[in-house]
Amino acid sequence: MAFNIPETGQERIVIVGAGFAGLKLARSLVRSSYQVVLIDRNNYHQFQPLFYQVAMAGLEPSSISFPLRKIFQRASNVLIRYAEIEKIDLEHKKIYADLGYLNYDKLVLCTGATTNFFGNKAFEELTLPMKSISEALGLRNAILTDYERALSIRDFDERQELIDIVVVGGGATGVEVAGALAEMKKYILPKDYRELPYGEVDIYLIHAGSQLLPGMSDKASTNSLRYLKELGVQVILNKRVQSFDGDFVYTNDGDKIRCGKVIWAAGIICPVLEGVIDTQLGRGKRIKVDRYLRVPEQQDVFVLGDAAIVEGDPKYPDGHPQVAQTAIQMAKNLASNLKQKNPEHWRVFTYRDLGSMATIGRNRAVVDLPNFKFKGFFAWIVWLLVHLYSLLGVRNKVIVFLNWIWNYFTYDQSLRLIIRASKEPKKPK
Repeated sequence: MAFNIPETGQERIVIVGAGFAGLKLARSLVRSSYQVVLIDRNNYHQFQPLFYQVAMAGLEPSSISFPLRKIFQRASNVLIRYAEIEKIDLEHKKIYADLGYLNYDKLVLCTGATTNFFGNKAFEELTLPMKSISEALGLRNAILTDYERALSIRDFDERQELIDIVVVGGGATGVEVAGALAEMKKYILPKDYRELPYGEVDIYLIHAGSQLLPGMSDKASTNSLRYLKELGVQVILNKRVQSFDGDFVYTNDGDKIRCGKVIWAAGIICPVLEGVIDTQLGRGKRIKVDRYLRVPEQQDVFVLGDAAIVEGDPKYPDGHPQVAQTAIQMAKNLASNLKQKNPEHWRVFTYRDLGSMATIGRNRAVVDLPNFKFKGFFAWIVWLLVHLYSLLGVRNKVIVFLNWIWNYFTYDQSLRLIIRASKEPKKPK
C-alpha cells in the first residue's frame, strides 16, 4: 500500500528524520520548487542537548520539544508523515514504512545516532540510556521512585542499592548528568527527602579514557574534573565497565560497585536501515558520503548529521564531530546545492568549527571556542544563552528561561513528578 501523498508534478524530496539536520533542511526548502516529505517516528522535534534536564526534573518535556506540524503550518510544499521506516529500495527509489511505501526522487537520510551498548545485552536491558525524551522521562521516574522507596528501607546495603547511581561515559552527556545529580543531592534531597540520609548517596562517573570530555581541550577536561570533584562526584578514570547484573557494576580490573541504577552515556552508534549496503558503512556504522553529502554511486541519496561520514576531507579523516552544529551546517549546504539544480554549481561541504561546551552545575561550565577557551560563571552564562537561543518557539524559550531563573534563585526544581503512561487502548483488528 502506498502513502497517501498528492502527486503535484514537483520533484519529491523525502527526508527521513526530524532531528537537527532533517528539520533544518526541510525549513530551508520551504517555498522551493520541491515537494518535501518529512518522515519521523515522532510528531515533534526534540532538543537533545537538554534531555538531561528533563531527566533531572529541571524542565518539562514539552518545553524542549516542538510539534512538527506547527513549524510547517504555512509551508504548502512540506508534508509531515508520522511513520517508522523499515527499509529502502535503492534500485526502485522507494522507501517502506509501517504505513506503506513511498516513491522518491531524492532521498535524504537524517536518522541520527542511538546508544551504543557495544553488543552487551545486559547493558541494553538493565541500564538507563538517554537518547530520547521518553528515555529521559524513564530515567527521571527511576531516580525519584528509588528515592521514595529508600525512605522505607532500614537495611543499609539495600538502601544504598536504591540511592547510589553510576554514570558510565565521560563525554558531555555523562559529565552534565553527573553534575546535575550532584546538585540534586546537595540542594533537593535535604528538603524533599528529609528522612533520607543524603550523605549516603554516592554518585560515580566511570570513564574508560584518561580524560573527561574527549574532543575538547585538555584545559576543559581538567576543569570539568575539578568541578565534579567539588560537587562530590566520585570520578573513576581509565576503567571500563565490564558488566552489570542489576545489583553490582563490575569493572575490568575486578572492582565492583553496589548500585541498582546505571546511566549509560558511553557512546553512540548509527542505526542501519535495511537496504543500506555494508560497503557503504564506515566507522560507527555511519554511511559514507562524498564532499557533496551524496552516497557514492547513488546520486539521488544523501546523508546528513550523525549518520554521515564525509570521505575526502583531510581535516576530518575520521569523520566530523557528531554534534548539532555539524548537522545544521550539512543541511544548509545541501539545501543550497539542491536549489541550484545543476550539480556543476554545487559547493562541497566544509565544516566550520564554532566550538564546544559543557556545563557542570550552576556557575560551572567549560567553553572551547576556536581561539578562546574559558570556564566558570561566564562560560555557564554563554552555555545558557546558546541553548536558549537554539530552542524552537518563543513559548519554549520563555518557559525554559523562567525555569532556569526560578531554579537559580530558589535552589529548587518544581517538576519532581513520577508520571507513568497508562495502558494504551488496543487497536481493533
